[in-house]
Amino acid sequence: MNLIRIPRITLLFFTLILVTPLSQAGFPAEVNGKHLPSLAPMLEKVIPGVVNIATEGKKQAATQANPFMDDPIFKHFFKMPQQPQKRRSKSQGSGVIIDAEKGYIITNNHVIRNADKITVTLRNGKQYTAKVIGKDKESDIAIIQIKAQGLTAVPMADSDKLRVGDYVVAIGNPFGLGQTVTSGIVSALGRSGLGIESYEDFIQTDASINPGNSGGALVNLHGQLIGINTAILSGSGANIGIGFAIPVNMARKIMQQLVQHGKIRRGRLGVYIQDLTPDLARAFNIEHQPGAVVARVSPGSSAEKAGIREGDIIVSLNEKTIKHASDLRNIVGMLPIGEKIKLGVIRKGKKRMITAYIGKPQAKKKNANTLHKRLDGAVLGELEDNHPLFGKVDGVVILTIKPGSPAWSAGLRKNDIITSVNQVRIKNLKGMKKAIKRRSNGLLLNIRRGNGALFLLLQ
Repeated sequence: MNLIRIPRITLLFFTLILVTPLSQAGFPAEVNGKHLPSLAPMLEKVIPGVVNIATEGKKQAATQANPFMDDPIFKHFFKMPQQPQKRRSKSQGSGVIIDAEKGYIITNNHVIRNADKITVTLRNGKQYTAKVIGKDKESDIAIIQIKAQGLTAVPMADSDKLRVGDYVVAIGNPFGLGQTVTSGIVSALGRSGLGIESYEDFIQTDASINPGNSGGALVNLHGQLIGINTAILSGSGANIGIGFAIPVNMARKIMQQLVQHGKIRRGRLGVYIQDLTPDLARAFNIEHQPGAVVARVSPGSSAEKAGIREGDIIVSLNEKTIKHASDLRNIVGMLPIGEKIKLGVIRKGKKRMITAYIGKPQAKKKNANTLHKRLDGAVLGELEDNHPLFGKVDGVVILTIKPGSPAWSAGLRKNDIITSVNQVRIKNLKGMKKAIKRRSNGLLLNIRRGNGALFLLLQ
């Protein structure tokens, strides 16, 4: 690439053209009788509906598993704490008013996580203390509420109608600077598999989203909410033109359940699914197309009751196309228990419609101390089809763990997935029990934690 220097006289010429009118009267509102394009009229209506959120709370200090932590002599001489330490934390983010009358504000769960106090600042500078109505870690959506009069809500659009190339505007509070507006386009739709959240169907945009923008508004040129700004892809922490927002249609479904129940009551269909690849399509003797292949049907599940079989290819749910296995999982994860759905299914090359219902979770769980004393304090469960790694990883998940317990001190944490015990691969609680019995002098656990893995030796 060649760099071309601009002559200094040219720079001076442009400086005179651009600076002189600004210093005298600013940009004209119109030229030759025609109004210049501007986002200002739209933003004047929307910006009052976007708020700044400041939180204060307690955050657990980072700890690492250490084999000496369980040695009473080591603890005595080095005065190691018996309980995990806490430290005060402060953070800032953004939110969007979605119900002016009731004072409901939507934001990201990670914005208010660990918060003891939530302060909302409106565009006019007024501040209010908010209470949490409900939050959902898996989708990273939370609803808070303030008691205030004269609020402005941001109207919602239909995010399913978005197209790549549509112009968008991001509004938020980056780096605590105060309300800021950036613009760009929709760069991509349906982004998933990023490992940011459990349920992912992101809008990707090049409108600058930076720390503090989380929970803020992504709006179209009509001033309608199309997404909740959530994350960026960056090595430095600053924007590089790849930002992600949760589609408002997904956020709306989460919001409805949080307002009604205070939490998400996720159901299950009861199928193990995988993407329909070209190789699988040839194996099923059909043309390759978008879809999710049913690899297994859980006994007693709503899928089995509806007549879904192994080898079925699910191509639509309630007339919405299923392109990937993650699409089906995302849609089912947003539906309430008991909802009736219609599945478009291809079976032996022929398409049929199957009616099913979203069933209740049938999670199997067990107090871990019944399996081994060193696991005391943990509650174990089997991976269900609403888990983000369902069908991808075999093992037993730690549902809850008590801080300071033997299991905690050994290094185990909530959401860890135990994939092997004493070098024996396990799929469920029954398999874990058998593996533990094979060795009596200790436990060697292989743990899946986030995107990493480690071995823990419990003696």
